[in-house]
Amino acid sequence: MVIRFIIRALFAALGLWLATRFVPGVRAQSVETLVLAAILLGVVNAFVRPVVLVLTLPLTIVTLGLFLLVVNALMILLVAGLLPGFEVHGLVAGVLAAIVTGVTSWIGSMIIRDAKDYRD
Repeated sequence: MVIRFIIRALFAALGLWLATRFVPGVRAQSVETLVLAAILLGVVNAFVRPVVLVLTLPLTIVTLGLFLLVVNALMILLVAGLLPGFEVHGLVAGVLAAIVTGVTSWIGSMIIRDAKDYRD
C-alpha cells in the first residue's frame, strides 16, 4: 500500500516535471520541490478535493465534467500556494498543468495495474 503511494507520487512528480518543461507559468526550484509537491498534491487530492467535488457537483454536471479540469487546477494552485519553490502563475497554467499531470498519472496507474495483473 505504501509502495503504491510512493509510485503514484513519483508519477505525479514526473507529471509536474513535464508541466514545468512544457507549460509556461509553471516553475519548480528543484527535484526535491517536485517530489514534495507531488506528495502534497496526493494529500490535497485525498482530503480537500472530495469536499470541493461535492460542493461543485451541480456545476460539474452542467458542464458535463469539464469543470473537473478547473477543480484539478485549483488543487495544483493550492499546492503552489502552500509549497515555497513551486509556482503556478494563473488558472490557465494550472489547467494545463492539471492536464499534463493527469495524463501522466493515468499512464502510471495503467502501468501499476498491469504490473499487479501480471503478478497475480
